Amino acid sequence: MPIKFFKPFKVKDYDFWLILLVAGIATMGVFAVGSAEPSLFRKQMYGAIAGFVVMILLSFIDYHFILKFYWIIYGVNTALLLMVLFMGDSSHNAQRWLKIGSIKFQPSELSKILLILFFAQFIMKMREKFNSFRSIALCVLLALVPIALVYRQPDLSTTIMLTLIFAVIMFAGKLRFRIILGILAIVIPAVAIFISIAMKPGSTVLESYQMERILSFQDPESYPELVYQQTNSVTAIASGQLDGKGYRNNEITSVKNGNFLDEDQTDFIFAIIGEEFGFKGSVLVIVLLFLIALECISIGRRAPDTGGSIIAGATGGLIGFQSFINIGVATFIIPNTGLPLPFVSYGLTSLLTLFAGMGIVINVRTQVKRGNANGLDVL
Repeated sequence: MPIKFFKPFKVKDYDFWLILLVAGIATMGVFAVGSAEPSLFRKQMYGAIAGFVVMILLSFIDYHFILKFYWIIYGVNTALLLMVLFMGDSSHNAQRWLKIGSIKFQPSELSKILLILFFAQFIMKMREKFNSFRSIALCVLLALVPIALVYRQPDLSTTIMLTLIFAVIMFAGKLRFRIILGILAIVIPAVAIFISIAMKPGSTVLESYQMERILSFQDPESYPELVYQQTNSVTAIASGQLDGKGYRNNEITSVKNGNFLDEDQTDFIFAIIGEEFGFKGSVLVIVLLFLIALECISIGRRAPDTGGSIIAGATGGLIGFQSFINIGVATFIIPNTGLPLPFVSYGLTSLLTLFAGMGIVINVRTQVKRGNANGLDVL
């Protein structure tokens, strides 16, 4: 059936609740970044406003129209990641940034949404034979290309995120449960063997700084300088107690004011929230992110076709997993990584990409329980 750029919908099908949740968490992000680094307040605010506009615009575009260009999406994703390896800007022992003209961005962040969009259509195209060995192997091979390119930057944390997103994509694509169990029976021992080999002295599987982060997490007393950031993050969160020390406070006991946190506007933004807004503010952030992920998953369950289920479900998985990892690092329950807190951390590439993802999810919501699902699958 022909796919139109815009598909009419009823106002009651528009997800104002999700828009409210996203606006709320993004607003908290603007103020948190403004406290961590005042010079970035306007930049984060303008980024949030631009992202909000992108979200609204995309929410009116039929997601089937976007999915028509799935091979172009895959090609752009691969090309951008290749360009990073050959002409990317280096920072913090990694080459992850790409500068085109006056625009500097991080393709690995964009890759998360592009991967979801590609497989949303690719799996719909092969839905009748999706559970065959050939189809599953083809999906894995296609996913390995961007995942391997991100790993080469090196960016282990985003590599893990892309792998988790791919796992959610396959689940949302209705992979049979017995196949999932079979894959887990192979993957779990394989991961255990990989970790065992990677952690052996002299191993080159992981970069030295990646191995040091894992070792310092296992034995923090032996690597005090490597867990310095996470220790100070926990101190900041704990010192906020119930109500926090106040926004942009001038207390000399403040971890933030003492400049004891590096990258507090990105990786450790949750520590700023915990210190200044206390337990109440921290819980509010967690609840908002949880509700956003839950709403996406709910939309995915009611989507009119497999593509819509993958888009909404995988985007919800992205928000949920990335939030858990970022907050887990800030509270020292997992090793240090470099993943931003969705909609909160500074980083315009991540911010705009997530807003774009939300816009497409909202469009899926406008088509929930409408049309012929089988017909929509045939593009």
